[in-house]
Amino acid sequence: MDSDGTHDARGTHATPVPRPAAPPPGSAAPRAGAGAPRTGAGTGTPGAGPRSPGVPPRPAQAPGAAPLPDGAAFLTWLRAPRPTALPGIWRYAHKPRPEQEPEVTPTRQLLSGALIAFLVGWLLWSLLWNGYLGGWWVLPLELFLPDAWLHNGRIGNAFLWYGYYTVIVLGIMIGVGRIGRWSEVWRRFVAPRLRRPAAPPPPPAPEEDPAHWPQLRAAGAQDAADRLAADARAGLMRDVDHARIARAWRSVRAGRSPLDAFSDAVVRDGAGACMHPSGDRDLPQRAARHDLATAQVRIGTTVDDPRNPYAYRDTGLALGPDLLGTSLVAVGPGGSGKTARVVWPLAESLCLGALAGRAAVVVVGAAGAGLGPAEDYDVVVRVGHPDSLYDLDLYGGTDDPDEAAAVLAEALVGDLVDPHPSGDSRRSTTCLAQLLGPWLAVHRRFPSVPELRALLDGSPGPLGALRKALQQAGHDAMIRELDARERQLGHPGDPGAVLADRIALLDRPAFAAFFDTSGRSTPFSLRALDHPVRVRIDLPERGHADASRILARLVLAQFTASAAARDDRSLFACLVLDDASGTVTPESVRRIQRLRSANAGVVMTLRTLDDVPRPLRTPLLGATGCRMALSGLTPWDGQDFAEVWGKEWTEARDVTDRQIIAETPLGKTVHALRRVITGNAPTARAVTVRQVERERWSASELAHGVPPGHAVLSLTDVRGEYAPPLLVDLRG
Repeated sequence: MDSDGTHDARGTHATPVPRPAAPPPGSAAPRAGAGAPRTGAGTGTPGAGPRSPGVPPRPAQAPGAAPLPDGAAFLTWLRAPRPTALPGIWRYAHKPRPEQEPEVTPTRQLLSGALIAFLVGWLLWSLLWNGYLGGWWVLPLELFLPDAWLHNGRIGNAFLWYGYYTVIVLGIMIGVGRIGRWSEVWRRFVAPRLRRPAAPPPPPAPEEDPAHWPQLRAAGAQDAADRLAADARAGLMRDVDHARIARAWRSVRAGRSPLDAFSDAVVRDGAGACMHPSGDRDLPQRAARHDLATAQVRIGTTVDDPRNPYAYRDTGLALGPDLLGTSLVAVGPGGSGKTARVVWPLAESLCLGALAGRAAVVVVGAAGAGLGPAEDYDVVVRVGHPDSLYDLDLYGGTDDPDEAAAVLAEALVGDLVDPHPSGDSRRSTTCLAQLLGPWLAVHRRFPSVPELRALLDGSPGPLGALRKALQQAGHDAMIRELDARERQLGHPGDPGAVLADRIALLDRPAFAAFFDTSGRSTPFSLRALDHPVRVRIDLPERGHADASRILARLVLAQFTASAAARDDRSLFACLVLDDASGTVTPESVRRIQRLRSANAGVVMTLRTLDDVPRPLRTPLLGATGCRMALSGLTPWDGQDFAEVWGKEWTEARDVTDRQIIAETPLGKTVHALRRVITGNAPTARAVTVRQVERERWSASELAHGVPPGHAVLSLTDVRGEYAPPLLVDLRG
């Protein structure tokens, strides 16, 4: 991999993701889904690799579309317009809408007015033709033309008179047509029925056709461009291939990869060049709509609702790294669609981004939570499962005891708030560092869970053995650290007892084979975020709920620390936490705020904001740029969202109607005609317009006004552009 996190021209990787060729001695044979290498999975063809029950295979083309020749579907996708749009709008084939909603006349009023205008025009012409209005309207023709032109010759006479009549009729039609809005009737009701299916646009010029790779030709890579164009026409290229090769080309243009090596690899391998380390070119199946040209995934449709800005109505709603870079929190009760309609589409999109060399994703959730098949991931860590091929590094892959202590303290006691004795994470960090440092100096590794538990308990045997080893090795500084730890034992406020109680939750028989530090397992470390990895971590939610929360906090702490410490931040790193209950801490909120500048983000879901400590609810919503409230929210949760989304100035109209009573026969006739046209009784209306400040979405509306399968979502991208709360149909 190049220094920007992309693959080199040969598709190799600087530090490949751990992928053992055979399971460790004595373990069970690798099974599909345990993170083992796969045969046939990820080839992108229907039926490649096992499918998950209930997940349909990805169709080769749009449902109901006519069969396309080889390569035509890909070329159609590649050449589709993607105009610049507001944050969150699905850009693929998007047609921008005006900012303000145009005034639309009601159908009944429009058609009635058009018909009455026609009748008025007909009546006017009839009165003129039959002479009821006199002959003044023919005077221009008689005054300005000679009598010989008007009365000599039957053909000329008829031509002049009927031509003049036609001009008068056209003038009347134009006048009444403008009054009756005939043009709007034609545009709304007639033209759509006469419109023929649009013919496919002609292919763009070669210098503007992305399928011809003009950027490669301009740089002198003619042979590589020809090979890629041929593969695209032959149907051998996928959207993932295009995104992956485009990413590698940007690395070449930035000077981080040689042009000759890139060209040789493309000429040799074509669309399969610059391969992901796993060898996969696509996912076995897709459950959502993706556009890899813009790195977007469509999660729903913005509802045509007056509360939504007009430019967003009836448009696709999509998320991508530009929005996830500000992090996202989704709150909704069970069954509201958090996992199936938000988490899994995002995880799938990030997995595709990893195959394209643009992202690294870590998905954390309970086992069997529906986070996609194991074939979609490079590494699957099944904590507590005996068949798991991968372990989880308890210390995040660091060799710094202070850093390891800070991350571990955040995982163990970060959820405790003051005035709890261990609420001060600094003291807990110091306590752990006073043990991890001396142990590392003696054993050249960090302690395992049972060893760390014994040290925190203050047992004389382990502490005495450690002291003796330090004295023999001459580590005077580490002896002073150990002395400081022993002096605190048993004192009021000593965090060691609480840390020992928390680490005991991981010292269970179900986890005996995990968190190994002796090198007998294959641990996964979040230090791998420099590479385009796809990782899924299954937590043992059943029977080990407290341990699962500790592990979730551990992964969150390791992710935020590793993502911010990356030397190469060209890869977008994202952590997806399905059910983040008990993981939000003061330190995690501060670290999430700093992820935006590190090209990283966190997606977390909650059943209710009650799973977050009250002092942290507003800071959490403030630290995340994208906030989603799903249907079924409680009024108390809705109040927190309403406060964060704030208020806006709106125009309030107070209308007072007073019915007009006609007293004369003519007045009654006019009122009856007006009632036919408008459908309402004649009234005198008084309108008072005021500017008032109202909540964008009130707590009551969020709790009771969001239909099932819908959500209210506000967005902020990494550039600071903001989209107000939008009512979105997650089923569309």
